[in-house]
Amino acid sequence: MGQWIKLTASDGFQASAYQAGPEFAPRAGIVLLQEIFGVNHHIRSVADEYADEGYLVVAPALFDRAERGVELGYGSEDRSRALDLMRQIETDAALADTAAAIAVAQKAGKVAVLGYCWGGTLAYASACRLPGLAAACGYYGGGIAKMRHETPKVPTMLHFGQKDEHIGMGDVESIKAAHRDMPVHVYPAGHGFNCSERSTFDENSAELAKTRTLAFFSETLL
Repeated sequence: MGQWIKLTASDGFQASAYQAGPEFAPRAGIVLLQEIFGVNHHIRSVADEYADEGYLVVAPALFDRAERGVELGYGSEDRSRALDLMRQIETDAALADTAAAIAVAQKAGKVAVLGYCWGGTLAYASACRLPGLAAACGYYGGGIAKMRHETPKVPTMLHFGQKDEHIGMGDVESIKAAHRDMPVHVYPAGHGFNCSERSTFDENSAELAKTRTLAFFSETLL
């Protein structure tokens, strides 16, 4: 269903992106932001799932600025490498590549940004700092609490796991306190609960979060 395309950011950098869309005219666009493991099998499967729901999905390879073609798994060695790669990417550079993806997704109409893990944090940052979006949704973004004093310019929804070993409930409560009108959902699950390739996968939480996300996109994009 999907194919690899090229994006050109405002600074001239060219990044790869996985693009997936429906067989018919798309309902709207989604920019899908990766975990720290690259645009790997899982992220491509998420792109395909949302394409099946009728969206044009563009998932920029945010690690391209450090190393091209990165696809990692979820073991300890891959995690160590993933963290090293993430530290090499400045937030502004990642947002520049996100903006390039937004420009492509806009050919389908309104655009939402959807991110997981590192991408969840970047989705929140995009909602606060980038033009061209109609909505944003972030899953278990560990850096959002530090950015809570920034206000999204578009409707934003967040998902967290109550048992997340990387994100304390104190951080989640601080986000809720800073943005009382923002839907912030908490699930009886750990970090990465949406990913079926992780040991922390929680099918019930993943299904409920996706149902809420799809309803949110229907409200904000259609």
